[in-house]
Amino acid sequence: MATPYSVKLFSGSQSKYLAEKISYYYGKSLGSVTLQKFSDGELSPSFDESVRGCDVFLIQSTFPPADNMMELLLMVDAARRASAKYVTIVIPYFGYARQDRKDKPRVSIAAKLVANLFSASGADRLMTCDLHAGQIQGFFDFPVDHLDGSAIFVPYLRSLNLDNLLFASPDVGGVSRARAFARHFQADIVVCDKHRKRANEIASMQVIGDVEGANVVLVDDLIDTGGTICKAAEIILEKGAKSVRAICTHPIMSNKSYENIENSVLQELVVSDTIPLKQHTSKIKVLTVAELFSKAIRNVHDHESISSLFINLNH
Repeated sequence: MATPYSVKLFSGSQSKYLAEKISYYYGKSLGSVTLQKFSDGELSPSFDESVRGCDVFLIQSTFPPADNMMELLLMVDAARRASAKYVTIVIPYFGYARQDRKDKPRVSIAAKLVANLFSASGADRLMTCDLHAGQIQGFFDFPVDHLDGSAIFVPYLRSLNLDNLLFASPDVGGVSRARAFARHFQADIVVCDKHRKRANEIASMQVIGDVEGANVVLVDDLIDTGGTICKAAEIILEKGAKSVRAICTHPIMSNKSYENIENSVLQELVVSDTIPLKQHTSKIKVLTVAELFSKAIRNVHDHESISSLFINLNH
């Protein structure tokens, strides 16, 4: 049963391209927000319409720079102080998620810190997609709707009608993600075991499993420099695979990533639009998460389950 208070959708300045598509699928125009910037770069967002008693959804991915996150925090605070009834932060790409534990001495657990910041700002709920690690949901003291990118990737893979399909994880940490896809397609998986000298630099990699004659799909939650994916694709093809393509939900795409992808042996890189591409190449295909998020927003507002939006990868 629908709630008696109205829904209002607003976008941060850097995710308007996606928020406009979400609002289109939802059937409601984006609300008006003004973002003032002081001469020193300080941000001051303000709502140009009343949000009193409304169910407010604030849409902004928190990719770099950190201004994107700060803008969203200020928007939450502004909505709270303007007497919004309920504030949901819609963060298609949740930044700082890669720092989710202490993997060496004297480092920050940034994902927990960011969760604390959003709690302190007054947010009531988080809606996001393909967190780097699912357990990050536990860092929040309010409900988290963790949407699954498979909802857009599985139908696309089905449309390719690939025979002898095989799924691969570019590292040991992503095995469960690849295994879920493999289980759904009743396919096998292989694992690329990598060793790093330092961040974004691979020292060595080996493939665990047989890829001979297979159409291989590498599965990951994000792609940064593209080094791991490109190296894995190269080794898999050398081992006798028929083709290699990759699925990565969040296209961070830093440094020479576009050049790396274009010059790689990948047939294609399939990504979502949680982060805007800085440039387009013939090998990158973008699928939108807008309809998925619009349906999730409607179900949350109507107090209905969002599990119906997931593709069951366990069968």
